[in-house]
Amino acid sequence: MLLLLLGLVWLINNQIFSDANTGLEKKKKEEMAGKIKVAKPVASFEYELFEGDPDHLRTVVATPTQTRPWIDPASLNLKHRIGRGPFGDVWLATHHQSADDFDEYHEVAVKMLLPLKEDCTQKFVDKFEELFLKCREFQGVCWLHGISVINGRICIAMKFYEGSVGDRIAHLKGGKLPLPNILRYGIELAKGILELHSIGLLVLNLKPFNFLLNDHDQLIIGDFGIPYLLLGISFSDSDVALRLGTPNYMAPEQWEPEVRGPISFETDTWGFGCSIVEMLTGIQPWFGKSVEEIYHSVVIKQEKPYIPSGLPPAVENVINGCFEYDFRSRPLMTDILEAFERSQNAVYSDGEWIGLGNRALTERSSVKGYTAWYLLKDHLQVNDIVRSRKPLNARRPRTLDVPEGTVVGLDSDSNRSGFVLVKLPGLHNPLKVQESALERVTSGLAAGDWVSLKDANTNHSSVGILHSVQRDGSLAVGFIGLETLWTGKSSEVQMAKPYYIGQFVRLKANVFTPRFEWPSKRGGEWATGRILQVLPNGCLVVGFPGRLVFGNESNSFLADPAEVEVVSFDTCPGMVGKYQHIEDYHWSVRPVAIALGLFTTIKLGLSVGRNVSARLQKRRRNSMQEGGHCQDGQAGSGNAGWLPSPVANMISAAASAR
Repeated sequence: MLLLLLGLVWLINNQIFSDANTGLEKKKKEEMAGKIKVAKPVASFEYELFEGDPDHLRTVVATPTQTRPWIDPASLNLKHRIGRGPFGDVWLATHHQSADDFDEYHEVAVKMLLPLKEDCTQKFVDKFEELFLKCREFQGVCWLHGISVINGRICIAMKFYEGSVGDRIAHLKGGKLPLPNILRYGIELAKGILELHSIGLLVLNLKPFNFLLNDHDQLIIGDFGIPYLLLGISFSDSDVALRLGTPNYMAPEQWEPEVRGPISFETDTWGFGCSIVEMLTGIQPWFGKSVEEIYHSVVIKQEKPYIPSGLPPAVENVINGCFEYDFRSRPLMTDILEAFERSQNAVYSDGEWIGLGNRALTERSSVKGYTAWYLLKDHLQVNDIVRSRKPLNARRPRTLDVPEGTVVGLDSDSNRSGFVLVKLPGLHNPLKVQESALERVTSGLAAGDWVSLKDANTNHSSVGILHSVQRDGSLAVGFIGLETLWTGKSSEVQMAKPYYIGQFVRLKANVFTPRFEWPSKRGGEWATGRILQVLPNGCLVVGFPGRLVFGNESNSFLADPAEVEVVSFDTCPGMVGKYQHIEDYHWSVRPVAIALGLFTTIKLGLSVGRNVSARLQKRRRNSMQEGGHCQDGQAGSGNAGWLPSPVANMISAAASAR
């Protein structure tokens, strides 16, 4: 009986302990959800409804329109998972909404993000709340129901759509969509992206499976920029690294935005191009390659996806522009939309496209090195201060045709590709100058200038490249260490020394721990390298021709422009310094110099040896001649003439005895 009582007590204690643990876990999750600051809903109100008879008014309780994104977790019923992506899972769910006068159930798609760090959850919710109502006004973006937290994970509820462009490609034989459908989808996609760009939101995850189709076969963007909202937010699992998109569709700057970035509106241009290429070919860009191989192809080798031929010229031109390595040379979404709209009703007949419209892209390549898309981004207005555009990566100063002048007239038919009238100081009549040959100057700065912060920041490089300057003096600058463009006022920066492709650079003497790895010579001194490329944020890609490498070892390194200095013959004192600079030009200089030294030494040794040998032989001959003259009376005795006299006499006596 005692044992039975003890067992019963043990079971009761275990049950109590288990219930306590379950309660603690439930309480912890509730506390996490409770920590999310949720705005109080607007109270309902009553009003009298007139239905024809003024003596019989009906009282109606009105529930206000949803103005906040928060959804009660209890109102979401998750059914089953329907997808998985780099940021989490997608679930099919039911959203229950009820009030005094209605009771609704909506079938929704719920994007359940991977667990975030506890202090980052509120940060993400705040970002989402700022964009919630704005996104609801868009026609080309999925309808958002709201946001919630279930089991500690953020859940975003949105309207459920039956299919996507990716599904359509998968079910078609060969996977290729008809060109008219592609042009229509491209127009709808570009409009949806422009809507998101209008509120400063980047998508960064453009791919056919995220292009949902409604009941009227219209394209709806199913990802409204979740990777962009996750910038600066960490996952709770340290092994999960934030990847700004799906690898097959990621632009070069998306892989390492702090180093090769920053990301910008043109980053979505790359994803748009990849998506259109997949619609045209039925094959995913970089299909079959691993993440590391895609990185090597896109970032290191700077390869581009295959673009099929036979497209309308405007579309082919703009898709090619989508894959420019430097995002500043890619087209904006407005240019893409225009090219697709002009080509939508074109007809291919007799080997050419008919009905493309009157406007053609003018090749504004009067300034060497700039693409047409780069130049199209300038919009000059009357009273703008302008100067001649500097050639891209030009190392030598150039005489400017227009030192600095004021725009006094625009060509009304130019459509951003004609001429402008510029008034120069000292000249009575204005000059007619091609618009693409000019750049706008505001507060003494123009896009492409190198600038540095007056107040240095330890979080990022202090030297960067100016991307845009507005007429009010506000700037957008790319700095190493920032994932997005830095914005500020012109008073916060100053002109910096520019760097160009082909210059030789080395680390400054006061730099002991550089931002990036940098090779050194045998003696421990930093090696000197040559600039191979300048990235949009000023990051330098430096090669080391004077360094011998073996196998797959890389011979190019990254450099912060704030940490390097230019090296040339002018900065190398003495013959030794100039020789070392020549050594830096190619790895074979030292071996060749050593080989030439050895060859010269051997040749000199052989020459000296021949001279010494010749002199010895000459002395020997002279000695032989002198010995012969002394023994002339004994010439008949053969070789005895050069022998000592006693020996010669003995030989002569023996000969006489015979």
